[in-house]
Amino acid sequence: MFYYVLKYVLLGPLLRLVFRPRIEGLDNVPAEGAAIVAGNHLSFSDHFLMPAILKRRITFLAKKEYFTGPGIKGRLTAAFFRSAGQIPVDRTGKEAGQAAIREGLGVLRKDELLGIYPEGTRSHDGRLYKGKVGVAVMALKAQVPVIPCAMIGTFEAQPPGKVIPNLHPVVIRFGKPLDFSRYAGMENEKAILRAITDEIMYAILTLSEQEYVDQYAAVAKAEQAAADGAAEKERRFRRMPLG
Repeated sequence: MFYYVLKYVLLGPLLRLVFRPRIEGLDNVPAEGAAIVAGNHLSFSDHFLMPAILKRRITFLAKKEYFTGPGIKGRLTAAFFRSAGQIPVDRTGKEAGQAAIREGLGVLRKDELLGIYPEGTRSHDGRLYKGKVGVAVMALKAQVPVIPCAMIGTFEAQPPGKVIPNLHPVVIRFGKPLDFSRYAGMENEKAILRAITDEIMYAILTLSEQEYVDQYAAVAKAEQAAADGAAEKERRFRRMPLG
């Protein structure tokens, strides 16, 4: 119930007023039946903008950290995400990917829409990064179509670390459903999973017109953080008094 209160009474109207999103290709989202909506991930606001404009309910796999934050803020955030029907997923350890797949398949078995970001995390620089193969596994196991989606302008509207969004035009663009039924029963073939995932990412890239990086976003973030740390250490060293 709270999901629909958020969508139609509280959050939805506010998001539409602030971002004024332009929607393209909405008829590509099936009116009924299970499907995966796979999109790029540029901003925290992505989690809420897409549900606000879709007629059907969509459930996202959200990182567990949204549900385990400390203090009052953490508890409020966790309550908000749970009330909105989002599912926490542990992204650490060997079983992380399997847990996400199990949760996602549970949503699809109920003939619902599952929202997923194949990059696995938000882009820190606005570029599109290599997709993880979990989306391909779920598409094959559940035998459902994948609808590519591009969020355009949300990085500029609310880049990582910014709490209050900027006033910036946003476009949400849905592509034609991708059918992978020709690969039925091949969910254990690594080459097939990579080919499917790359096809999904190419469809997202075509819609979003982002720059593509053939590297996982988490790896790129770690490398950037290490480079920033080294640069800061060098700056501190240079400021140290000599003698």
